[in-house]
Amino acid sequence: MTQPAPVPATASSASADVDVAMTHRQVLEALSGLLLAMFVAMLSSTVVSNALPRIVADLDGSQTGYTWVVVATLLSMTATTPIWGKLADQFSKKMLVQTALVIFSIGSLIAGLAPSMEVLIGARVVQGLGVGGLTALVQVVIASMIPPRERGRYSGYIGAVFALATVSGPLIGGLIVDSPLGWRGTFYVGIPVAVLAFVLLQKTLRLPIVKREVHIDYAGATLIVAGVSILLVWVSLGGNQFDWFSTASVLMVLGGLLVVMGAVYVEARVAIDPVVPLRLFRDRTIALATTASVLIGVAMFGSTVYLSQYFQIARGMSPTAAGLMSICMVGGLLVSSITSGRRITTTGLWKRWLVGGMVLVVVGLGLLGTIDETTPLALVGLFMAVLGVGLGATMQNLVLAVQNNVPLSDLGAASSVVAFFRSLGGSVGVSALGALLATQVADSVQKGLRGLGIEDAGHTSHDIPDLSQLPAPVRAVFEHAFGDSIGYLFLVSTPFALAALLCVLAIREVPLRTTHDMVPADTAPEATAELVEDTEVRDASSTPAGGAR
Repeated sequence: MTQPAPVPATASSASADVDVAMTHRQVLEALSGLLLAMFVAMLSSTVVSNALPRIVADLDGSQTGYTWVVVATLLSMTATTPIWGKLADQFSKKMLVQTALVIFSIGSLIAGLAPSMEVLIGARVVQGLGVGGLTALVQVVIASMIPPRERGRYSGYIGAVFALATVSGPLIGGLIVDSPLGWRGTFYVGIPVAVLAFVLLQKTLRLPIVKREVHIDYAGATLIVAGVSILLVWVSLGGNQFDWFSTASVLMVLGGLLVVMGAVYVEARVAIDPVVPLRLFRDRTIALATTASVLIGVAMFGSTVYLSQYFQIARGMSPTAAGLMSICMVGGLLVSSITSGRRITTTGLWKRWLVGGMVLVVVGLGLLGTIDETTPLALVGLFMAVLGVGLGATMQNLVLAVQNNVPLSDLGAASSVVAFFRSLGGSVGVSALGALLATQVADSVQKGLRGLGIEDAGHTSHDIPDLSQLPAPVRAVFEHAFGDSIGYLFLVSTPFALAALLCVLAIREVPLRTTHDMVPADTAPEATAELVEDTEVRDASSTPAGGAR
């Protein structure tokens, strides 16, 4: 392969990474471990989703407990994602990914042995720490290896892994729950995959380590975690443990807002190297993409996480059958992810896919907002497929648009900021919509039972019934309550997706660059030409190894 010309001294140190060219084969070898790590992160939620109703029943949990088994992971993942991203700009990316795998495995082991809901929720926090690292770091490492224009070439592999984890997770989880292993096996299944990913990364991933002076923003990280946690606890417990307009509620809101304001002040004025660099938001694309990520997180995570309850409680399905229904959404996601990635690589244009995807997300959520316990399953599957096609064309490409607008030195921070705010939106969505679901179900059940002449329902918004133990008329009341209420969640989520669509429409499209890093503004024209020419030479020389595009 033609040796690259030296980078001029006027180029930034980050641009030195452009000298490290990887052939298609080398990229695929490194991707094998990265994609396994990504599979582990995604599997951690999908494999447990259809086990949650059984877990809550076995550990004498509640609707609030159900919500917090999900929120605990989302919260710790959300709070730590920007920290992992920042560390990726300062330390060995391979070492960080492997550390995240170890933390995830420890959390999984504790969760599988959990004797109570409290221990399980704590273990899910530990799992979330690892998932936060994997979510942020895998994207950062892939972006470090592959220029934005070429990244779509590999998005098919990423989409395939996403689809495999999302499809196989509920199926594997359902089979494990229905087997002698029980629900505890759903937490153990990811550990061997994590070990394999660790070994593959050790053998295949080779990235340069750029030594920089390290300034860890402990104050900012602590305030971000504390502020987000306080507000999510308030959203989750409000209306159950205390009234929305009580003294406790006011204190939690004020306390959470003050802590968040403190975090903003530290990030803007105090931190030498902030966890969330606020200067990034001066870029219009990053600001709009981040806002859209929050709204997508609310709409997507907040509504779809309760689909397992819809299928198992409202429709009386087994965990395995509920897992099969998820194929509808993931099939659409896989097709649109691969198709959009290939077309973006060919043309370098991405906005049309983002806009089209968001339109389908809005339509899909609106259609799912019409479902109840009597809606034909074929129709529910079609609505899920529409939503999946929209998400497949949106999620990865939103991150790609941001990565294309930042220099390599800010790649970790920018990528993790988008993931952070998407997860933050998801945490808020799951908490808020979970509280709404609990209230809706409680009101509907009490009304239905009164219609049967049962005044003392004995049901609160915390209860999740075992339908097999209920008389047929009472069972029908609960099926209607969950079917109608979960459909209502999708309807509530639709305006958030519509607002995300407006943000995407306002983003200015910048054609994807073909180099790893932005050319510094102070680089002379001769040096710029040399860099571009060299990149083209190396792209051409590596094409035979990768085959035709």
